[in-house]
Amino acid sequence: MKTLFSLLCIGMMFILTSCDDDPTPSDNPDRSDDGNSNVVIIDANIVEDAVWESGKTYVLAGRIAVVDGVTLTIEKGVVVKGQAGAGANAAALIIARGAKIMAEGTADEPIIFTSVADEIEPGMIESPNLSPADGGGLWGGLIILGKSPISVSTNEQNFQIEGIPASDPNGAYGGDVPDDNSGVLRYVSIRHGGANIGEGNEINGLTLGGVGSGTIIENIEVIANEDDGIEFFGGTVNVSNVVVWAVGDDAIDTDQAWSGTLNNFVVLAGDETDHTFEVDGPEGSYGEGSSKGHTFINGTVRGSAAAEIADFRDGARATMSRVYFYGFPDPATSGGLGDFSLSGTETIDNFANGYLTFDELEVTLAEGALLNEVFKDGTYAHVTIKDAGSNTVGADTSVLMWTLAATLGEFD
Repeated sequence: MKTLFSLLCIGMMFILTSCDDDPTPSDNPDRSDDGNSNVVIIDANIVEDAVWESGKTYVLAGRIAVVDGVTLTIEKGVVVKGQAGAGANAAALIIARGAKIMAEGTADEPIIFTSVADEIEPGMIESPNLSPADGGGLWGGLIILGKSPISVSTNEQNFQIEGIPASDPNGAYGGDVPDDNSGVLRYVSIRHGGANIGEGNEINGLTLGGVGSGTIIENIEVIANEDDGIEFFGGTVNVSNVVVWAVGDDAIDTDQAWSGTLNNFVVLAGDETDHTFEVDGPEGSYGEGSSKGHTFINGTVRGSAAAEIADFRDGARATMSRVYFYGFPDPATSGGLGDFSLSGTETIDNFANGYLTFDELEVTLAEGALLNEVFKDGTYAHVTIKDAGSNTVGADTSVLMWTLAATLGEFD
């Protein structure tokens, strides 16, 4: 494969042009940008164990995969920047099925994924030139794929994750290893991603496809992604201590019978956020006749004038407990926005049969809003109305003070 790249470097800014229809990089070693040894251009799939070192910025010059059998270690404080690009040229980091990422930041030195348009450097938490209001779509995102079970409409286990062209074999996910281990993701902030690779097909901030329970994912922040904040496609992975802020579609999206737990999370809806939760049921027969599902527990969810609270649909199976909601509009005066709904007969039946459960939910309603018009389909029976600031459930934000959201006062 021959690919011609033209790189223009202005300080920390890079522009990538490719004349090849398939931008998957050739397997060449990492290389430093001329004149700056602290900026490393990654223009090749990672085919042997590699370490990205503290104090450096790594630039993804396209769609980069850590291939099966290889481990990528990212040290604390590293900044990873994705080149601009849409369609198949969108820059993204893929941890392929069978590969591992060992990305262990700290509260003082988190690992930051962002765009080359961001002038942030190692040692900074706040960007000097971009804010969440600048939105996303400036690069792709982080995609982790594993061998844990997924529900699909056939028995195939080689489904291709959304956001990655079918021609790229590193996009396959799913399998029969519930405790599969894709590594560690700890103290990681992912910003301004979600490049569009096709009509209505953007990359999520963090995509988890068939990721197993042997994987550790905790202390994660996703900011200003054009599409979803975090999307789960099956798998069994547990995720904790999460902030999702100002995304363009759904903050948390679940599909294909993910069966893990999301514990201690804050969702901060933005002006473009669609749902704070979109929860889909299993595809095919996987999970039928059982309570297979996932759990959301200990969350605080702040709405916006344009956001809906949640849509449980297509036979959703889940448990939601100890979550506090506030800041959403009154559905009666906002054209139906701001509601918490169950879509479809199968979902409503699952609620009646105990496969979809809600417990200890609290809400501060918009002035004049009625509880049964906000929490629909009988779900209001599991919700308590609270005055602003008097909630007794929600996230423990003390462990999230390392995030940019906390730094900028979004928890106040």
